[in-house]
Amino acid sequence: MPDTGPLARFRDRLRLPLIAAPMFLVSGVELVVAACRNGVIGAFPTVNCRDTEQLDLWLGEIDRRLQAHADASGHAAAPICPNLIVHRSNARLAQDLAVLLRHKPEIVITSVGSPAPVLAPLHDAGALVFADVASIRHAERAAAAGADGLVLLTAGAGGQTGWLNPFVFVRAVRGFFDGPIVLAGGISDGHALRAAEALGCDLAYMGTKFIATRESMADDRYKQMLVEATADDILLTTAFTGLQTNMLRPSIAAAGLDPDNLPARGAIDIGKDIDIGARENRPKRWRDVWSGGHSTSGVTGVLAVDELVARTATEYEAASARVRLI
Repeated sequence: MPDTGPLARFRDRLRLPLIAAPMFLVSGVELVVAACRNGVIGAFPTVNCRDTEQLDLWLGEIDRRLQAHADASGHAAAPICPNLIVHRSNARLAQDLAVLLRHKPEIVITSVGSPAPVLAPLHDAGALVFADVASIRHAERAAAAGADGLVLLTAGAGGQTGWLNPFVFVRAVRGFFDGPIVLAGGISDGHALRAAEALGCDLAYMGTKFIATRESMADDRYKQMLVEATADDILLTTAFTGLQTNMLRPSIAAAGLDPDNLPARGAIDIGKDIDIGARENRPKRWRDVWSGGHSTSGVTGVLAVDELVARTATEYEAASARVRLI
């Protein structure tokens, strides 16, 4: 039967059912363009731009480069996917939304709150709206609000994360939601991607492995730390953000903190320091204390996005062939 679901409009432009996850201070123009021209949805947080003017410039540059790729190759690239923080703490929400409405992206992911306030204008602009959710209750609310798709943040996702087992979470959500589901957490290769599909997902996030690519904006030390680390080096803590966050133990130690003796919830306010005077050498979360997911065990080198996607595609095809033989 023909595909008539929400993803039908661009499914033939996807090499893999994969989103290069939107990552704070990591996802930029180079990473998004490289992902999209390789048939992977390229996502980025709008707050990675210093202001709305830069967001407008980024979107224009991405569009121009992907159109040039399409003209040269004869194949349209995968969609770009801005990630919009909808929490009231995002003072730029209205301005960033206005920029997105002008550029008309095919997909927008909302995070840290209900997608309800932005659904109508984004739908009017032709965008699918996917909502980040970390619990079954959040998923029910986002679905009731009219989200087109749900991104399930499960245990093992890098940065601010979920806590539910992905098998339980996906199957519970499939009980009441028949739209696109994106699995976030633990997708380290094409085998895991194929397993996510078998579980009932339409797409999956891959984040940590894209941090360790040449095109990411991450510090080279960060990339090398991921290569050297395993899942055992990931620490789930509320000390830095007040929310459950997966961080790299070696980066915590390098910042002069003891990973096994961190203060109480949200007590380390290093993310709000101003880099002036006596504070200029204090560590900052995300800049000096880095996040990572359980899939860091799959990071074995710093690759170009071309190579990472090619390897993942080979693994995905091998996993698909094995499933057909069972």
